[in-house]
Amino acid sequence: MWEVIRQNRVKSVWLIVIMTLVLAALGGSIGYYLQPAYPADGLFWGILAAMGVWIVMLLISLAGSEKILLATAGAREVSKKDAPQLYNIVEEMKIAAGLPAVPKVYIIDSSVPNAFAVGLKPERAAVAVTTGLMAKLNRDELQGVIGHEIGHITNRDTLFMTLAGVTVGAIVILADLFMRGLWFSSITGSRRRSRDSGGGQAAIVILIVSIVMAILAPLLAQLLYFATSRRREYLADASSAQFTRYPEGLASALEKISAGQSKNFSKSRTLAPMYIVNPMAASGRAAGLFSTHPPTEDRIRILRGMAKGSSLAAYEQAFRAEHNAGLIGSGDLKSSQEKGIRQPTAPAEHNHQQSLRQAKDILHKTAGYAIISCACGLNLKIPPDFGQNKVRCPRCGTTHEIPVEFLAATSAGLEQLGKK
Repeated sequence: MWEVIRQNRVKSVWLIVIMTLVLAALGGSIGYYLQPAYPADGLFWGILAAMGVWIVMLLISLAGSEKILLATAGAREVSKKDAPQLYNIVEEMKIAAGLPAVPKVYIIDSSVPNAFAVGLKPERAAVAVTTGLMAKLNRDELQGVIGHEIGHITNRDTLFMTLAGVTVGAIVILADLFMRGLWFSSITGSRRRSRDSGGGQAAIVILIVSIVMAILAPLLAQLLYFATSRRREYLADASSAQFTRYPEGLASALEKISAGQSKNFSKSRTLAPMYIVNPMAASGRAAGLFSTHPPTEDRIRILRGMAKGSSLAAYEQAFRAEHNAGLIGSGDLKSSQEKGIRQPTAPAEHNHQQSLRQAKDILHKTAGYAIISCACGLNLKIPPDFGQNKVRCPRCGTTHEIPVEFLAATSAGLEQLGKK
């Protein structure tokens, strides 16, 4: 994958440069409009202000973009002790991808199946999955999804998505402020003093150019952003097939994820393109100019077209059969070693309700709850502020002692230990 990573870096640099030039052009046109008497000064200060907005947003993102995005999604970090199967899958994919560190693991409390990855560099990476994903997918399918997200980290897509997202955000903010300012000035009846300093017709032309730039700049930046994102989704699918050696796992997972989407799952325009299936597309089938992902059905067909193996070369062959065009660089194809497709390891039947309960139990643990398993099969969830050292099972009546380590971790528990 080294050629893919190198190509991604080169293309990412050029795309960020182009987006930055679009941002500078927008800032310059706005500055020119605001300073018609001193056009050179207006251009300079407009560009400077635009770059200032971009730099501030970039510094904030570099300082803690992962935490901001995970907090926006409502994700909670889990340990290997809390979610052993999920954590083991992440460890397996980390080894297969050759990452220097195991990404942190997060869970989002949502019945909608989905997942995304963040990380400006592999050492700071994290993978987040929803409880709905854990409930609906078997181990092979979950491994396929984690392999896809690890592929994004390996291919440095998470870095590009952060930088491109910041640049697009700066363009949108600047354009929005300018358009709102024009609307406010028209409401308040304020007038420009351009006629006193340079002619009304020139002012109108400058105004029209500024408005056109304010409208087109965000559209152009988003088109560049989205078009590149679609290619990166294909490459992450190829990486997952290579890491797991079981393309059907991801193909089956994509079917379930696409069918389970809801338009109300994510309201964040920043987060939506980062998910394995864009929740704002709902069905996952739209692939217009403004689609961040390829059609899910297309991705599934390519994965299931890998009949001869799970390597990058096998994915390239399946991709060419669908698109009559190449995706992966020749260097990676030459070094790609075919290892075949392994047999499925997960049972044919998947207990959805049991998996959902286990996912919910993990969330309760991260929130500080103690989970006590009763012999009757009921799991008792003890909140941190329970305030008692014993609990009675509502199903069978068995009385259970609250673990001492749990009591010691809460203020109410410390009071109970003192009474003992």
